[in-house]
Amino acid sequence: MPSPIFVFAFVVATLIGAIFHFIFGGDARRMALFLLAGWIGFALGQAVGRSFDIAIYSIGELRIVPAIAGALLTLFAVLIFTSERRQSRSSR
Repeated sequence: MPSPIFVFAFVVATLIGAIFHFIFGGDARRMALFLLAGWIGFALGQAVGRSFDIAIYSIGELRIVPAIAGALLTLFAVLIFTSERRQSRSSR
């Protein structure tokens, strides 16, 4: 059985990804990508928070601020890489 802090972290990361999808939109595949990016970014942010001992608003062992920052950074990176770019051609 997973620990309560793991379940809480999973729920928070899922909510961040879902809210991000709600704001920026997209299809189901993009939502799955946002959720995956939220989970990975949250875990990376947690790891960075533990490595550098950043203890802002910690909930038990969960470093909530670095974890949320990591999730948001990865979500914005995914948003940038998956956005459709309109290419403008110069007419000659």
